Amino acid sequence: MNSRQHFTRAERALIAQLNTPAKVQRWLNALPYNTETDGETQHSFRPVVKLRMAHCMEAALFTAVVLEQHSFPPLVMSLESQDWLDHVIFIYQVNGRWGSVARSRDPGLHGRKPVFRSPRALARSYIEPYVDYTGRVEGFGVANLATAMGHYDWRFTENSVWKVEQMLVDLPHQKLKSSTRRYRQLLKKYRAYRKVNNDRKPIYYRGRGKWEPIPKEFS
Repeated sequence: MNSRQHFTRAERALIAQLNTPAKVQRWLNALPYNTETDGETQHSFRPVVKLRMAHCMEAALFTAVVLEQHSFPPLVMSLESQDWLDHVIFIYQVNGRWGSVARSRDPGLHGRKPVFRSPRALARSYIEPYVDYTGRVEGFGVANLATAMGHYDWRFTENSVWKVEQMLVDLPHQKLKSSTRRYRQLLKKYRAYRKVNNDRKPIYYRGRGKWEPIPKEFS
């Protein structure tokens, strides 16, 4: 299913252009975030190309298809939150280090440079910026879409890929422990920042040097 013959000429040109994770991240950063105003969607690669918008899982699936053509396995990570508003990112490895490509409505939940020693370390980099009014990371899981989805068409279908979402819900997640005291401090800081900054979302987090560039709307 991942053969070049399944892509249109325009899709092949875009894939050739987006030949690194950093380039895919920049392309996604320029897209409007899919707020699903006309109903819930879970678009595959092809509708994202056509519509030029994506939410987190749609961005992860788009990235998986593009970078699969550049020899990266289609790995996605599910970040499990206490409020059930989970986040899905594409993850990859370069020279033994892990990075990610992601799109989000929150500034701190985009991509990471390939500097992390393990998927767990990569997942931990999302703990602090995940804290908002309700969010807190509790665990993570990793799936290879090429094997996890079997013959299911998660790459090209025009229909919403709810089966991928269900697979990620059912995926065993490893627990990520974090300090409750630190969480409460972060929550208090987040609320105070939003209150005095006209509801603008913060980008004051530690470790920003390990982030990929974030969309201009946040900077």
